[in-house]
Amino acid sequence: MNSSNLSNPVAPSKPLSETAIDIFTTALEDCNIPAAFDRYLHFEEHTLFLHPSPLLKPNVIELDQFKKIFVIAFGKAALTMTDALLARLPQKLNVHGVCSAPKIPKEHTRQIRYFAGGHPLPNKESFAAAKATLSLLKTARKDTFIFFLISGGGSAMHELPLNKHISLEDTIAFHEALVASGATITEVNTVRKYFSAVKGGRLALAAPLAEKLTLLLADVPLKDRAAVASSPTLPDESTLEECREILSRYRLLEMFPFKVREHFAMLGLDTSGVKLLDRPAEKSTDRSTDKSDDQPAVTIAPAVHSGLRLPGMKKIEIDPAAVFGDSRFITLLSNHDFVNAARERAEALGFKVVIDNSCDDWDYAQAAHYLLERFHALRREYPRLCLLSSGEVTVRLGPHPGCGGRNQQLVLTAALDLAHHEGENLAMLSAGSDGIDGDSPAAGATVDPTTIARARSYNFDPEETLAGFNTCTLFTALGDSIVTGPTGNNLRDLRVLLAVRDPEARDGPSHSSGA
Repeated sequence: MNSSNLSNPVAPSKPLSETAIDIFTTALEDCNIPAAFDRYLHFEEHTLFLHPSPLLKPNVIELDQFKKIFVIAFGKAALTMTDALLARLPQKLNVHGVCSAPKIPKEHTRQIRYFAGGHPLPNKESFAAAKATLSLLKTARKDTFIFFLISGGGSAMHELPLNKHISLEDTIAFHEALVASGATITEVNTVRKYFSAVKGGRLALAAPLAEKLTLLLADVPLKDRAAVASSPTLPDESTLEECREILSRYRLLEMFPFKVREHFAMLGLDTSGVKLLDRPAEKSTDRSTDKSDDQPAVTIAPAVHSGLRLPGMKKIEIDPAAVFGDSRFITLLSNHDFVNAARERAEALGFKVVIDNSCDDWDYAQAAHYLLERFHALRREYPRLCLLSSGEVTVRLGPHPGCGGRNQQLVLTAALDLAHHEGENLAMLSAGSDGIDGDSPAAGATVDPTTIARARSYNFDPEETLAGFNTCTLFTALGDSIVTGPTGNNLRDLRVLLAVRDPEARDGPSHSSGA
């Protein structure tokens, strides 16, 4: 970027962009985690009442029959969920737990061990949190009740390789290759299940006798809820063949470090075309996976995957049906709740609302083109239109990406189209409910028909910016970044496309429809 010319000859069209931000922030405020707890559970003295559905009688659990209560929380919403549960738990219960979140709170209870897990890549705290969890679960018996509080981001914040010879350095490289591959979140998490000691149902298997309740914040489609944090407590129905197909389609094995490729080879996955003899020239100095007195041996056989066991791993005979049969699972909030809250706000503002989530998990450029084609067709019919789209898009990163994220990448692509509609009252927003877009400080950004002209006036080349995956710099310069900071929530992304054809139609009747 050349900053010598800072003139801005084209005035931005702010009103609709501000309306889009209003819809996004209002929807996020409406998806309140403490309120969601109160919808689905409440306590009367030591009795826990679960309300999985307003049409069903509540499930009743007498907590005073348990000598120990464990709370295991990890993911971007771990702190919010832990605080909400602890504020509602009856006093004088014997509570212990582990919480792996983006940061450690300034004030915390001595009952919980807190870890600042890494995201989107694991760190030493991610390993430490997983080890602490396995150590705690090892002590669980029939007199133990476990609350699992799981949200998106937990795959990185709570991690430990199934193969104890894989270092933290190699684990980071493994996650980095998956994140940059362009694979969908469900596909990425399928591969992670065959790598990790705390995914694919293995946390439930680590405490087979305890009674368990999993409370989820779903950052995946509800049909794929087992993919949240790579399914640590839910029975996993994926297969080795599915994992093999994903590894092959995205050519992932050749991107993995030697020890990781060797691990997948031990599982019997096809490694044809990938050399397993090119050992690293230098041995890793990371000692985070060295066995010590306070580290549990990773001996949890992944019984949910028939016959899957590494050489030298202790065989544990556990019936998965017995482990998962008495487990309970409640989705407190999902992307469905998020987009419905956005719809209600847009309707209140007088927009005709159409919801189209069909481009979920598409490549960002394909998603942008599809949504704009739908948007332009609909706005010819409705003078005051709001097109909503939720979920996530994928980005296959180049070798040297700049600062940005999938939401900013998508809206800058859309801005190139909107530039052909100069003078029209249009705007688009794409932002993440977690407040984080890729490696940038923004949640996302807004664009309108003036975005490209304004960017060029600041000597940006939008096409070059897209190719370099460096969108954050452009949107920061234009003042069109959406910066919320980490929200303590994670319900996927929201895209808002607004059009007002006739100013006189602002106060017209509202409608809604889904697609």
